[in-house]
Amino acid sequence: MSNANLQRSVAAARSALITTHTYDVLLDVRSAAEQQTAGYASRSTITFSARQAGASTFLDFIGDVESVVLNGVALPVADVVDGARIRLDNLQAENTVTVAGSALYSRSGEGMHRFFDPADGQCYLYTQYEPADARRVFANFEQPDLKAAFTFSVIAPSGWHVASNRAEAVRTPVEGDPAASQWDFLPTLPMSTYITTVLAGPYFRAEEHWSATLDDGTRLEVPLALYCRASMAASFDTGELFKLTKQGLEFFNSLFDYPYPWGKYDQAFVPEYNLGAMENPGLATFTENYVFTSRATDSQYQGRANTLMHEMAHMWFGDLVTMQWWDDLWLKESFADYMGTLGVDRATGWDTAWVNFANNRKAWAYVQDQLPTTHPIVADIPDLEAAKQNFDGITYAKGASVLKQLVAYVGFEAFIAGSREYFREHAYGNTTLADLLAALSRASGRDLAVWARQWLQTSGISTLSAELETEATPGGPALARVTLLQDALDPATGRQELRPHRLRLGLYNFDAGGNLVRTDSVESDLAGAAGEIPALAGKPAPALLLVNDEDLSYAKVRLDPVSEATVRSSLDRISDPMARALCWSALWNSARDGLFPASLYLQAVQQFAPAETGIGVLLNVLGNASTALEHFAASGERPGLREAFTTAAAAELRRASPGSDQQLAWARTLATLSRKDGSQLPLLRGLLDGTETVPGLAVDAELRWSLWHALAAHGRAGEDELDAELSKDLTASGRAGHVTGLAARPDAAVKAAAWNAAVHDTELSNQLLSATIAGFNTSPPELLDPFVEPYFDCLEPVWAGRSIEIAGRILRGLYPASQDLLPGTGSPDEHPVIVRTDSWLGEHRDAPPALRRIIIEQRSHLHRALRAQAVSPRY
Repeated sequence: MSNANLQRSVAAARSALITTHTYDVLLDVRSAAEQQTAGYASRSTITFSARQAGASTFLDFIGDVESVVLNGVALPVADVVDGARIRLDNLQAENTVTVAGSALYSRSGEGMHRFFDPADGQCYLYTQYEPADARRVFANFEQPDLKAAFTFSVIAPSGWHVASNRAEAVRTPVEGDPAASQWDFLPTLPMSTYITTVLAGPYFRAEEHWSATLDDGTRLEVPLALYCRASMAASFDTGELFKLTKQGLEFFNSLFDYPYPWGKYDQAFVPEYNLGAMENPGLATFTENYVFTSRATDSQYQGRANTLMHEMAHMWFGDLVTMQWWDDLWLKESFADYMGTLGVDRATGWDTAWVNFANNRKAWAYVQDQLPTTHPIVADIPDLEAAKQNFDGITYAKGASVLKQLVAYVGFEAFIAGSREYFREHAYGNTTLADLLAALSRASGRDLAVWARQWLQTSGISTLSAELETEATPGGPALARVTLLQDALDPATGRQELRPHRLRLGLYNFDAGGNLVRTDSVESDLAGAAGEIPALAGKPAPALLLVNDEDLSYAKVRLDPVSEATVRSSLDRISDPMARALCWSALWNSARDGLFPASLYLQAVQQFAPAETGIGVLLNVLGNASTALEHFAASGERPGLREAFTTAAAAELRRASPGSDQQLAWARTLATLSRKDGSQLPLLRGLLDGTETVPGLAVDAELRWSLWHALAAHGRAGEDELDAELSKDLTASGRAGHVTGLAARPDAAVKAAAWNAAVHDTELSNQLLSATIAGFNTSPPELLDPFVEPYFDCLEPVWAGRSIEIAGRILRGLYPASQDLLPGTGSPDEHPVIVRTDSWLGEHRDAPPALRRIIIEQRSHLHRALRAQAVSPRY
């Protein structure tokens, strides 16, 4: 469907012509549980006005159209349907159009996703639309600035739970079908198509209630509900989720001074979800990975709380006030990312929210912002394919980081006052950057136009460092001069984009107990390429000077030589969790940027990670170490580094406090490392069959599948053993673990079958596709090399024949990324896969920009890995 990729200019012309009023949508999913039934009946009736009588417009619908009736006149379907569009001619001032047809159930997580639970065979449905998949379910005007009131009706099996954005108005038996009922829901307030939703199936449902007294003395009553699959109900910690929900509603209602506007607040945890969550008003959806059926760490629970707060903040930022077009996607996602962390920090019992933000969320942004495809926070989004790809680390984490800076710049109270004005002025409407800046400028008394240009409309990341000059004094070495330096190369344009930074510089020294503690700090602004810090002159030279202490700015930090030496010898002595996390980040960025061999980062992890008390930081550090080992270390040193690190992980597993999060982190790391190193396979086998035990370690389903994955990758687990394990874990996650294990076996025929299933067959759901790719990639190079050329051959057919979501998973996941820069093979630019990638890009300059972006980014990741390998002394 060549016209499915809606262009911004076409959307703008349509919204200039029409105004939508109401939708009445009927979906008939009573036969969904019959697997042979591919689709369902869909009917939508839309009222809208046109500013020009006699003009033409179009509806969006990806399905089979049976009839179109415009203003009482039946239109010839064959004449008005063109791919994903339905043409409407001869419009009147006020119009009513009804489209009846059928739509397909999805296995990709786009549109109406259908899932059959392997535990009990039950059928579950949910919808997911962002940015433009409501048209896969019902005919509509699919763009965010054509808001309307929606009334949904759903015909479904009478024993099911059915939910939508608003509360149920009435439920009636279907005449002539005693097994089915029709649910009619109350009309919504004005909202965009992409945040409408329907949920249907034999879900487990829990109910609660939250209320508050508003400033005018009236009561705000909000019914609450939680949903998950029935087979997961025993693991559904509804008490904790309701507690967090109430804490969030209390916090945001007070903070925004605008009562929660959407009536009820349901939260559904659904299978095979492509995202972390989605902010559908009145019915937010979440990945069911947040229903922890195996042991989870405190950082996982905190991450879930962050996502819950993020989606709740969207009820105001994004739902109440929505961006006009996807260029301003950041107006909702950056704010929700910032508010999610703020909510966890201020409304819950966790005190490490901003530490995890600095160590995890910002790390995502730093990676994205160094790619040649990086973009400004306020991006240029010409079409829907571009919009789909901009749900990235820039839009979320960089935007949130920059908002955190803005709060420090204008003050928290002014920032919140501007946000409140923004809600009141634009409620149920659409906005652009200019609207937000106007509200914040009025509230703060500052002209934010320059700040916006420097931070929101440029791309790339600043790298900050300090040059220290010292002098001898009777009391010891003192700082004579400290100069801050900023390098801000935009990888997309090659230009320097120097930005203003408000920084805190922390001076750390050893106390009497040998701990590294902050003994002094100064605040300073840096706007250009260099700036002296007079306030530091004369102060005792510190053991560690931490630029961007407390993580006030968005920037990478380089440590000066003395500070670098201190961190590499005494990282575990830094008592402040944020400072320690920032030092871990500095070491990691140095390894990623090829300033130091990856082996030095691995050495730091083995030396200091066992003492890391922050579980979120520890998990991130151990994950980085695995990446450094497999991608940044030179091939000549990798076997030795693998065995040393795997042996260390096994030792730390036994040494960690029994039952602790740290113990679980080392167990997971051991399983991951053992996919490539076989030195600890007897221990893994023993943990599975019970002949080995580690006090306090629960070898539950999730960990068991990770251990089986490692054994299978070495040919130490056959299909019969994996089948036997599946028979004990007939769950969605168990089925995915089984698929991964099968595809991980080191056999050429196995790899060919996995490749064919992922690339050529279309039977795999989104979850099982990712599981197949994960297993396929757990392979020695000689088994993957034969698929390099087929990868480039399949790019265009996969992009043309699959949805954007599925095509993206295939093309990112199967890119030949595990490559080595061998001695005598030349520079990274001359590596055969880099050369082949460049050749494809050169020959396909007219390929869809979203496809080219994927390939350019994968090339960049590989090129960075090869550059890092070249730094190794063993290269």
